[in-house]
Amino acid sequence: MNKAELVDHIAAEAEITKVAAGRALDALIDGVKATLKKDGSVTLVGFGTFLVGKRTARTGRNPRTGAAIKIKAAKIPKFRAGKGLKDALN
Repeated sequence: MNKAELVDHIAAEAEITKVAAGRALDALIDGVKATLKKDGSVTLVGFGTFLVGKRTARTGRNPRTGAAIKIKAAKIPKFRAGKGLKDALN
């Protein structure tokens, strides 16, 4: 499912316009991004938790030349599924 299909689904389920559903989805995404940017986490009970993980610096290889390269440390977004989501899938 892509973003347009998700907006259509939200509009149909909530009985609102696609424009309103699109704004609501954009607001949700912006809220999650802003919270993660501040090293916070977003927990949606029954669905899951969005959080920030840390990847340490390491040495990698350039696939073309085989030369060793340094890869910087980075923050990465993570998602941990909640019990309700896991139960829905199984």
